[in-house]
Amino acid sequence: MRPIALLLSLALLQTPAALPPTRDQLLSLFGSYFEALRAQAGIPGLAAAIVGDTDIIWEQGFGQQDIGNNIATRPDTPFHFDGLTQLLTATMTLRCFEEGRLRLNAPLSDYLDPTPEPTATVAQLLTHTSGRPDNLSFSYNASRLEVLKQLMPACYDRTFRQAFKNLLDRLAMGDSVPGPDASLGTLPPGELATTPADQQRYTSVLARLAVPYAVSAQGTSGSHYAVTTLGAASGLISTVRDFAKFDLALRQGILLRGDTLVAAWNPPIGANGLPLPHGMGWFVQSYNGETVVWQFGSGTNASSSLIITLPSRGITLVLVANSDGLAKPATLTAGDVTVSPFARVFLGLVAK
Repeated sequence: MRPIALLLSLALLQTPAALPPTRDQLLSLFGSYFEALRAQAGIPGLAAAIVGDTDIIWEQGFGQQDIGNNIATRPDTPFHFDGLTQLLTATMTLRCFEEGRLRLNAPLSDYLDPTPEPTATVAQLLTHTSGRPDNLSFSYNASRLEVLKQLMPACYDRTFRQAFKNLLDRLAMGDSVPGPDASLGTLPPGELATTPADQQRYTSVLARLAVPYAVSAQGTSGSHYAVTTLGAASGLISTVRDFAKFDLALRQGILLRGDTLVAAWNPPIGANGLPLPHGMGWFVQSYNGETVVWQFGSGTNASSSLIITLPSRGITLVLVANSDGLAKPATLTAGDVTVSPFARVFLGLVAK
């Protein structure tokens, strides 16, 4: 039996069906199995949090954020969140729609000229789809989201990065930075307004950033982050503890109306009449009859991230790592989160 299958089997057999595990026992299982999976994947450092309806119910750091200096990973260790950045971008875009400043099904040419995809709609960018409404096709391509940055000034009367910063500030995400270059003093004039306190905080967070590593059959070696600025789908620096604040605000209706979030988590229908893999900002699929909403991020030989929400249970898992082991070798772009061993353990324990 493969190691991951053995782990999950042991987890499910931990207690008899008549005596389901208590919450504390279940959370202890997460720590044990995530640590085993981290070691199996060769991930140097991993941070995890499980978020309930009102707060974090479990958090833990695994391994090392800095091998050379023997610094352990903690829940407040900053990481590159890579593709999870797009969840904030999607939220800002959907909020713009709620305020009547943007139509999701209008062609981009209505707002931008020129634009690389004039006939594509905002909804199609967010769902990674293209084609006629009755003949949509899906292809995950995070770079298409970059054009959404150009819509932010009309939505918020400020630059994309400034709107992004304001969202972080609103949620008191004090260990988060709007791009790895936010404290360098090299940004174009007017792109980001900060105070000396902001700059000091950004510098402090970036100084604690997890060291990136490349992991291969030959071993583990120091690497570098390829992402150097804030994009629509990459560049957020944060912690699992901070990102939980965003998740809670989203699910509690603070950032978006309930009907908007339901629409975002309802994927479009393809030409074959079946749901496509991606909603507006999030992947959406079914597992054991219930909806799973998720997203991932990956920086080659440097970082990876994964978020999984079970809306019916009011629970979210957030994982970040300082190698690409959370998303490699899993082909998550196809839209099936169960190819991830971490996701299988989480779903096997929570949604069995």
